[in-house]
Amino acid sequence: MGVGEAANFAAYAFAPATLVTPLGALSVLVSAVLSSIFLNEQLNVHGKIGCILSILGSTVMVIHAPQEEEVSSLESMAEKLKDPGFIVFAVCVLVSSLLLIFVAGPRYGQSNVLVYVLVCSAIGSLSVSCVKGLGIALKELFSGKPVLKEPLGWVLLVCLVICISIQINYLNKALDIFNTSVVTPIYYVLFTTAVMTCSAILFKEWQHMVLANIIGSISGFLTIVSGIFLLHAFRDMPFSPSLLPLFLQPGRAQPHPPWSSADRHQTCQHQPLLPSEDKGSQSAEEEEEEEK
Repeated sequence: MGVGEAANFAAYAFAPATLVTPLGALSVLVSAVLSSIFLNEQLNVHGKIGCILSILGSTVMVIHAPQEEEVSSLESMAEKLKDPGFIVFAVCVLVSSLLLIFVAGPRYGQSNVLVYVLVCSAIGSLSVSCVKGLGIALKELFSGKPVLKEPLGWVLLVCLVICISIQINYLNKALDIFNTSVVTPIYYVLFTTAVMTCSAILFKEWQHMVLANIIGSISGFLTIVSGIFLLHAFRDMPFSPSLLPLFLQPGRAQPHPPWSSADRHQTCQHQPLLPSEDKGSQSAEEEEEEEK
């Protein structure tokens, strides 16, 4: 897990967050496939379709990936953090998170899954921005620049630790109260949406994109969301071949057997209205009445 998170950290340093965050759905896909192989967990038809949709959506997003503005130093990162648009976004995130934690949490946290998941998603968008800044600092450090003397790098590190602590705390609360199959897809959608919004404001990723790439990125993201929903929402639902329509069931290609030549010309008009036993008893009673 540590190696995986380190690779994810490196990806944020070299690629746009709008591309890296949605591709996190591939970890869900790999977990589902490996658990079905090594842990004997059942992957039903909905899960398989969800895996295919996640792969297709990820491919579309990679093809139409946006290009972020070049940020090569902590000085340029500091200029972007001072942008009025990002400051307004960060203030809105902090205020809304405080309201969710201290006002909505005690009242609706036990009954509404969105309360704690919204806190994780909103704070997570800021943590991704901190990760981007630390990635730039590490690249400068490896190139021989005196990054350790820069206060911005330490501020980003402290903010990252605080944001990750809040995320883990409230995500665990949501998982303790609600089912994992409900929390995971909702958290993925809200977290990815928040990160894409924050990245678009901070790094201006969508500013120079043509309409075709915008439509492709949004379509790929919605396809991934659909796949994640199918993979988790119906994970515990048994799906056997008997639930399929008759013409799709194996060995049931002909739902009605062909009529034989003896039965082909026989209709309901030629069938007796009463069974043979009843007919015999009825004829016996008629003979007795005639004799009388």
